Amino acid sequence: MQGARIISVGSAVPDLCINNKDISKIVETSDEWIVTRTGIKERRVLTGSNKSVVDLAYCAGMKALNKIHMDPLEIDLIILATSSPNDLFGSASQVQAKIGAKKAVAFDLTAACSGFVLAIVTATQFIQNGSYKNILIIGADVLSKWIDWSDRKTCILFGDGAGAAIIQACSEEDNAILGFQLNTDGKQSDELSIIYKEDISPLNTFKLFQGQFQYISMNGKEVYKFAVSKVPASITKCLNSLHLSTRDINWLLLHQANKRILKAVADRLSIDTSKIISNLSKYGNTSAASIPLALDEALQNNKITKDDIIVISGFGAGLTWGTVVIKWKC
Repeated sequence: MQGARIISVGSAVPDLCINNKDISKIVETSDEWIVTRTGIKERRVLTGSNKSVVDLAYCAGMKALNKIHMDPLEIDLIILATSSPNDLFGSASQVQAKIGAKKAVAFDLTAACSGFVLAIVTATQFIQNGSYKNILIIGADVLSKWIDWSDRKTCILFGDGAGAAIIQACSEEDNAILGFQLNTDGKQSDELSIIYKEDISPLNTFKLFQGQFQYISMNGKEVYKFAVSKVPASITKCLNSLHLSTRDINWLLLHQANKRILKAVADRLSIDTSKIISNLSKYGNTSAASIPLALDEALQNNKITKDDIIVISGFGAGLTWGTVVIKWKC
């Protein structure tokens, strides 16, 4: 078995910034109400009829490649973690073409806010079994396209963005993806979803029903209870399997959903809040993009140093949740 490590990251967000005062013009809310309950001050939203998740994914991926001067032809596999493709058949192939990674296999991975964690784990498996050497993983979502902007429960939360990482094969001794722990509870899938609704009557003699996807629907209270109970348990189980404790953690990087969730998870694990990596206030919940977006910003700000232990945990629709523990090697 060979090792795997992250050698570069990149991120991209749209230009349009919508703050809480802007939101209060379309629904009954206020900056104080949103900040107090979520920690979000503003979010970025993709505009333009010809702009899609592919554009953000491309920008994030190219930044990761350019940082280490890697030729796109060196990429063997592209995994695009997204729940908002611009083509229901998938958008990874479009990213592959736009980047110019002609030799790479490309596919979408749909796991909503847990998507980037699952992408790390999936890429690591391909590398550790010797199938591929260089893998580009991208978490990107444009959930603004699936928001009911008259629904105060959801329109205040979500933003658009993309984050990318290049995972490369290395010696077993230099392995930096230390371990992972993943879970799913499909019985709670209705708590956070974008459901497909069929028309009431069939359209033809074959009695085939057709319909369309609805807007984001979320039960905030249940999602909060799910996150603050399941995520600490997942982290604890993963750390125990590696014979590590919370005292060994340098940084806690959680899906950027809500500041109350971030604090509650840290408190349950007795991890000091100074170890939480967060940029939630600037971008809101960017789904699969939130973890790599925050990771890239933390690295740009020189927060993370060589050999730091980072616990990364994603959670969301599905319901899915999972943890991956990495040692920063760059």
